[in-house]
Amino acid sequence: QVQLVESGGGLVHTGGSLRLSCAASGRTSSTYTYTMGWFRQAPGKEREFVASITWSGDNTAYTDSVKGRFTISRDNAKNTAYLQMDSLKPEDTAVYYCAVKSRFGSAYGYWGQGTQVTVSS
Repeated sequence: QVQLVESGGGLVHTGGSLRLSCAASGRTSSTYTYTMGWFRQAPGKEREFVASITWSGDNTAYTDSVKGRFTISRDNAKNTAYLQMDSLKPEDTAVYYCAVKSRFGSAYGYWGQGTQVTVSS
């Protein structure tokens, strides 16, 4: 089992920044938390992929709408992933979720409870 707890959400103005954190506990070895990802769900919309990072940090991926504004990173010694969000826009408003995918998994198997991000215009 892997437990995930997100933090760092809040209310910011357009153009502002936030850094989200996702702390993992339980089975935190590379096998179980090989890929850590961030997703978001806005009101009335489906949950969408935002960014992901593999264990070594060498491979990252971003959805097009956040490229150049968001940066994903991880600190394996702290079992924590981060999402630095800069130049925030009102359309970034959503609940942000952290999730992990095992080394040989095909889907994200564990999810956090989410943290609210609200960007005011």
